[in-house]
Formats: sequence, structure tokens, C-alpha cells
Amino acid sequence: MGYAVVLGEALVDLLDGEFDGQPGYRQAIGGGPLNVAVAVARLGGDVQFVGSLGDDALAERIRAFLTAAGVGLAGAVTVPAPTALAVATFAGPEPDFRFYGEPRSYAQLTADDLDVALVEGADVLYCGSIVLLDPPVLAAARRAWTIAGALRVFDPNVRPRLLTGPDALDGLRAVVAEFAASAHLVKLSSADARLLYPHEPVEGVAAYLRELGAATVVVTLGADGALVAAADDVVRVPAPKVHAVDATGAGDSVMGALIAELLAAGEPADPAGWRDRVAFALRVAGLVCESPGGATAMPTRPAVHSRFPT
Repeated sequence: MGYAVVLGEALVDLLDGEFDGQPGYRQAIGGGPLNVAVAVARLGGDVQFVGSLGDDALAERIRAFLTAAGVGLAGAVTVPAPTALAVATFAGPEPDFRFYGEPRSYAQLTADDLDVALVEGADVLYCGSIVLLDPPVLAAARRAWTIAGALRVFDPNVRPRLLTGPDALDGLRAVVAEFAASAHLVKLSSADARLLYPHEPVEGVAAYLRELGAATVVVTLGADGALVAAADDVVRVPAPKVHAVDATGAGDSVMGALIAELLAAGEPADPAGWRDRVAFALRVAGLVCESPGGATAMPTRPAVHSRFPT
């Protein structure tokens, strides 16, 4: 088994809630790619996080958390900036994130900061999420995508609050198309699909991304499971029934589980193999939803099999 490189952001989430009967916020280490990396490690995969971390006490907590979770930091760089914060409120099925901190600690990685040998040696490369909105990190992601000899997986992980300016959404669509064109796997949520392509059903979005060049597309549908488009096969995979208390990180856990499976067994040979992989990833996400927190809720493989023995 080789290793995966996950390129993206790490930050601190402040999760809105009620504590001891009073409104407040719970601090959690987060960032979509960080959650993905932790999910891979918890499921037994070897993974390296590549990104920029601040120079404060919160960044030290992030480093300690990732190290304890088994995530490597050989490709992470320290920058002179306070750790960015993401304040999450829950008014609907998808959390609403607002981001704070200037300069943003997660947006400082440059193409020159890349550990080229680390990226070239990876079996799986993940790129995506909000760092693609920042030109320096986008340049780093493009360089990594170009030099990787690995399976390339992509997740746009759209955060609407960061799409400022009249042309921001068009610019993001162009970036999504660019990465999807040479991706072995694209994973996005139905919310991502609606925002990026508001006039298309999820089946149409999956077909479009495959026409661009993506080998396989997975669209997560929350409690309704996921849609999987592989080869000419388009199917829906149901989600397991769970007692959900917090969906934070559920989509990231799907991505992490799919990466862990790619590391363990390579790319599936047929659409049926992808359906089985996605069914497992949805069980991982179901278990994440039954515990509070994002990265801290990522389960081990034995925990998944224990919760869903069939």
C-alpha cells in the first residue's frame, strides 16, 4: 500500500450551538481537506497533509491533532499568520460557514513550497476545497496535479460565502472544469452541484463532468445516499439508516473513505466495484453523523464494521 497526499486547508471551526442552556460556540479542528486526511488515516491509509499552517497556538494544536491521528506533515509549511477561523451555523441541511482571519493562514502555500518528491511518490493525490479560490494555492495545486503520477481525486467543496464579486462563480466553474478534465474521481455534494450548475439535475451534472474527462463522478445526496457515474453506468446507492446528531464532516468522510479504498485496492475495474466502494463510504459517513464534531468523529475501519456488520 502506498500513500496519499491531501492538499488543502486546515483551520479551526467554531460550531454554533447551545451549551449549558446558553448559546455559544464549540471549537473544533477542521477544514475539509484536513477532515479528509484524518478520515484516510483512521481507516488505515498512509496520508500526508500538504498546506500552510499559521504560527500561533491554534496551529500547534492542529499539528498535534494531525500527528496524533497518524497524518504526516512532511509537506506542511508554517507561515507568519494567525490561524484562520470558520464560524459555522446550522439553519438548514448544510452548515453555513463564514471565514475570519487576514492574511488567511491556509491560503499561503505556493507552488515553490511544494515538496515535489512527496507529490511525485504518492499513489493518490487529492486537491480541492476553498484553497482553490486563492491564486497562490491554486498555482500550487495545479503544479501538484501536473507532476503527480498518481490517481487524482478532486472535490470542489464549495463555500458560497467566499464567492465574492460578479465573476467569482464563473471563475470557480472554470477551475472545476480544469481539474475534472483529468481526474480519476470527482466527488461533490448535491449542494455543490446546485450552486455550480443550477439548471441541471444531479444526473446531468455527473454526465457533464464525465464528458469533460472525469473517469468517475460521485454526487453525495445527504440522507438519500449518493449517485455514482462510472463508465456508462449511473446508479444511486442508498445511505444506511442512522441516528444523526451532527453532519459536520460527513461529505469529507466519504472522500476520505474512497481515498482509503483506492490506497488499499487501487481503482475499481468496473462500475460494480465503484458501487461497493461508495456503499462503504456512506457507512463511514453514517457513523460520522452519529457523533458530534468533524475530524474528531472520523471512525476506524473496525468501528465501521462493528456498527454496520452486514
